[in-house]
Amino acid sequence: MASSEVGEKTLGVTTVFSGRVLTVEVHEVELPGGGRTSREVVRHPGAVAVVAETDEGHVVLVDQFRYPIGRMSKEVPAGKLEPGEDPLACAKRELEEETGYRAGHWKFVTRFFTSPGFSDEVMYVYYATGLTPGASHPDEDEFLEVSSMSPKGVRHGLASGLFCDAKTLVALQWWAGRRSEK
Repeated sequence: MASSEVGEKTLGVTTVFSGRVLTVEVHEVELPGGGRTSREVVRHPGAVAVVAETDEGHVVLVDQFRYPIGRMSKEVPAGKLEPGEDPLACAKRELEEETGYRAGHWKFVTRFFTSPGFSDEVMYVYYATGLTPGASHPDEDEFLEVSSMSPKGVRHGLASGLFCDAKTLVALQWWAGRRSEK
């Protein structure tokens, strides 16, 4: 089938929840063959993730408790886009808020959908170098511990399952691959 033949036509949308971070909708759709079904859709404004590399060649990470999984998670600095916010501006804001670092050089790495089976959240990944330390100022509900990890530590963490979230896995796999190409 051609891609134009596999699309689904939206017949109606019902918002079942709208919160601070996301909205949940139920869409009634017509299938390509004429049948009908429903799709549950999570709407999210998008987010950024930052691979911040120190002059020593280490990557900056944050540890924070993630309530939905009930444990601490070691992650790259990241955060949610504000309505209409440029992703690079968000990346700069989040790096400084969470770690205190400012970066002299920025490079766009990639963007990806975190879980396109049910969500429209898009994640933008940036690479930051030329770091200058400063004071962090996380959101009032964020409790973060900033650390850094060597390339060997990152490779070990990737192999051992230390990193458990998609944005960190994507970002650090890119970073580790980039370093091995040198």
